[in-house]
Amino acid sequence: MLTIGLLVISNIFMTLAWYGHLKFPHLPMVAAILIGWSIALIEYSFAVPANRIGYTHGFTGSQLKIIQEVITLGVFAVFAAVVLKEPIGWRYIGAFCCLGGAVGFMFVGK
Repeated sequence: MLTIGLLVISNIFMTLAWYGHLKFPHLPMVAAILIGWSIALIEYSFAVPANRIGYTHGFTGSQLKIIQEVITLGVFAVFAAVVLKEPIGWRYIGAFCCLGGAVGFMFVGK
């Protein structure tokens, strides 16, 4: 559970670093990059421990990656709806279904 929690926190910061600047189009590109990298450093500070803890507790690298992708899509969907005011449509549901299949392939039979 610690791994999942750390990955959620990591992905919140990652989403802010990668997409937060879209709300500030007047911001110079260099400033957006430097701010994004600063936020990404915080993200990395959660992602590395999450993956190390998960790996030492029995997750494979591939499983950790699939978990991260599911969390990323969930966090981004909320960000897109709340911050960017983009509607959550059928494509998000389809993407979640595809990731659900990926999760099944990675975790079934372990």
